[in-house]
Amino acid sequence: MSKRDYYDVLNCKKGAPVAELKASYRKLAMELHPDKNPGDATAEVKFKEINEAYDVLKDDQKRAAYDRFGHAAFEQGHGARGGSNPFDFASSFTDIFEDLFGEFGGGGKQRRRQNRGGDLRYNLEITLEEAFKGRATQIKVPSAVACDACGGTGAEKGSKPEQCPTCSGIGKVRAQQGFFTIERTCPQCRGNGRIVRNPCKQCHGSGHVQKERTLSVDVPPGVEEGTRIRLSGEGQAGMNGGPAGDLYIFISVAPHAIFQRDGHDLYCRAPISFVQAALGGTIEVPTLDGGRAKINVPEATQSGRQFRLRAKGMPVLRGGGMTGDLYVEVAVETPAKLSKKQKELLKTFESECVEGTNPEAEGFLAKLKEFWSGEKT
Repeated sequence: MSKRDYYDVLNCKKGAPVAELKASYRKLAMELHPDKNPGDATAEVKFKEINEAYDVLKDDQKRAAYDRFGHAAFEQGHGARGGSNPFDFASSFTDIFEDLFGEFGGGGKQRRRQNRGGDLRYNLEITLEEAFKGRATQIKVPSAVACDACGGTGAEKGSKPEQCPTCSGIGKVRAQQGFFTIERTCPQCRGNGRIVRNPCKQCHGSGHVQKERTLSVDVPPGVEEGTRIRLSGEGQAGMNGGPAGDLYIFISVAPHAIFQRDGHDLYCRAPISFVQAALGGTIEVPTLDGGRAKINVPEATQSGRQFRLRAKGMPVLRGGGMTGDLYVEVAVETPAKLSKKQKELLKTFESECVEGTNPEAEGFLAKLKEFWSGEKT
């Protein structure tokens, strides 16, 4: 089978600039790579074909020979040195790999590997009142900071870290295996790109020391259990001048003696006397802002009835002034420690009760009679 024209293989016109050839090769290599086409023999053949074409056309001397003699320039020893294969497929793909992930080796652009510092977590417990109003507080956080003695370099004063000879300061090394390039962390410098020959006595060469820092935290009104506050750059110090990590403050709200929270709403339970429930009246309940609110309890109020106080709940976090509601549930309390006279009065009261005095009890009794009657039949 005759070989296709190298320019056609790369979907480029003859005389196309190297940048255009590279861009086309890059696109085709990503599409036809064996890892993306497992078991596809056609894709594998095409992958080798574009590598062969790009290896020739990216090289000025090979390209000039190809433009003049075509494929014959590389047949029967033409263009090959010592009979070796003039097509270096691995180097072609490495050219694109380096373009995607950065250049390595002594001839490439060497950049000192910078590592971002680790993130920290701090658990902060607040009261429900503090969640309602917000709170400005200070916390003490132990974390790794740059060593003052060595300025974070890890080297003793008067010396400085040296570039790792194994990875040339990159922090990673490459190994070529056929068409593939394998990258791994440099075993000598462990990814730092530097070697400290004379370590700092204070930080033992790490460039960091443990230190307790005092930080100011503003807890906004309306925070809920599990709310996370992020302090950018307040985490662990980075390596080799890399950025510091972040500090995440996780909020927990302590249980309250009176109120329970459900989202933006508050709930509380208010016991009332038997007389208040029967005759009605006015009760006072607290609000979380420290105030008081009055509730008019109507006659014949049953235990479990809820009364809604609008805008007396929790502020909505970043809600533009919106506030939840307060729900007050009344619980009718059965009298205890009655005197003899009180007991007699209650018996008299019960004997004078007419139908409808105890509607719930009467309704339940009617259902029982119906149920038992059905059982007998």
